[in-house]
Amino acid sequence: MAVSTARRPVANTPVLMLTFLTTLIFHRCVAETATGASTSEEPPHRRFEYKYSFKGPHLAQSDGSIPFWIHTGNAIPSTDQVRITPSLRSQRGSVWTKNRVSIEHWEVEVTFRVSGRGRMGADGLAVWFTTSQGLDGPVYGAADQWNGVGIFFDSFDNDGKKNNPAIIVVGNNGKLVYDHQNDGTTQALGTCLRDFRNKPYPVRAKITYYKKTLTVMINSGFTPDKEDYELCTKVDNMIIPREGFFGISAATGGLADDHDVLSFLLFRLTEPGQHPPPPEFEIPKEEKDKYQEEFQNFQQELDKKKEEFQKEHPDVQGEPVEDVYESVNDREIRQVFEGQNRIHLEIKQLHRQLAMILDEQRRYVSVITDEIAKTGTNAQLGQVDPTGQMGSVIATQQEVLRNLNELRNSFYDSLKQIGSAQQQGQAGPMGTYEAVQHFNDIKEHLHTVKRDVEHLVQRNAQNPADKALKWPKNEVPPMPSCLSTVHFVIFIVIQSVLFFCYIMYKSQQEAAAKKFF
Repeated sequence: MAVSTARRPVANTPVLMLTFLTTLIFHRCVAETATGASTSEEPPHRRFEYKYSFKGPHLAQSDGSIPFWIHTGNAIPSTDQVRITPSLRSQRGSVWTKNRVSIEHWEVEVTFRVSGRGRMGADGLAVWFTTSQGLDGPVYGAADQWNGVGIFFDSFDNDGKKNNPAIIVVGNNGKLVYDHQNDGTTQALGTCLRDFRNKPYPVRAKITYYKKTLTVMINSGFTPDKEDYELCTKVDNMIIPREGFFGISAATGGLADDHDVLSFLLFRLTEPGQHPPPPEFEIPKEEKDKYQEEFQNFQQELDKKKEEFQKEHPDVQGEPVEDVYESVNDREIRQVFEGQNRIHLEIKQLHRQLAMILDEQRRYVSVITDEIAKTGTNAQLGQVDPTGQMGSVIATQQEVLRNLNELRNSFYDSLKQIGSAQQQGQAGPMGTYEAVQHFNDIKEHLHTVKRDVEHLVQRNAQNPADKALKWPKNEVPPMPSCLSTVHFVIFIVIQSVLFFCYIMYKSQQEAAAKKFF
């Protein structure tokens, strides 16, 4: 028994060694697999291609053209955006790259706005990569039977299935006719439902084609965060031509939207470990020399014009030329200040009128006081004593004076608020919310003034003491109302005009928020 017990550990030694080696090899394989996976998941290198991109400011040149791009149809380039189609019926427009792009992997970032006054819009906007320029046609303003891929932002529900607005990816080999009646759903390679109309911030789409996989990411425009993307759709094993043209098109139908593209940025993607091609690999040497010669000639002409201008205008040397255009924020602030200035002038005028009324009331009170003194003297001589009636009249006049002083203080407070608002606006740009708050305060003060004036008119109309008073011997001028009919009508008209101006301004702000934000 002792011998068998001593041999058992010796027999188990090869088994333990084999188990140890197997475990070691397994861990080594797992580590190599993890390392390979991390290497394969490394993101590709991105290089910006400026000749196939555009963005503001100074997006368009003085002649209305876009550098390295062409626009057709109803497209309208401006300094900060390209309006592919205006909000008019049956409009078509598009922009396309002038030169053909030879690129295998790419990524496009498009920033756009689709805005309209109605709850529904039409027809939509499309981003293209095709072998030829589809300058005009029935598919969102571009040609049908294209060879390439189109990403459609469809805003009108043609099939009535309530599945719009939607983003649709449709590929074509040049033989397929687009299915308009079904919104292309029968030909879609990928789709997602996203509402991209009338958003507070511009909508952003990131379209990536890398290793035969097309990915569409969307930023719905609810937040100012430019990197707040979410996955819309992904198409695997998709073959796209290596060479082609990038383009953006849009169209309207019975309904109309403004389709504005703020930027189109193209990036060339290169796999990790590979060297990206040189920037001038697509331009032949002869063409490059030609472009360089044209640039030098243009630079020489520009220098000559600068010298001539400096000789003709020696006083303006070194002074920057101010921008003659007004931005949206500057226009809104100017409108707010103009409205405040008008209200300020009207309140000043009312303040002067109230001061005149106060002076007039003080003069009548002094006259009544003199008459009371005379009445007391006559009462000692045995004449009738209307002191009770005179006391009521004096009390009424004192109350009128007190209320008018309160109105004057209210107007003074309104003037102070408007002055402080203007000082804040001059110190820095005032937001729309603060401006609306100041308008609400001013409106509330004007309503208070109206109520107080109406109360005074009613009190004077209901007081019978003024009518029953009979003046002995000496005639006193008739007691006027604290506020004449003409002044009251002018005040009501001014208040109504200010209120309607505020309503129109508010509606314009809401329309602008729906249309541009």
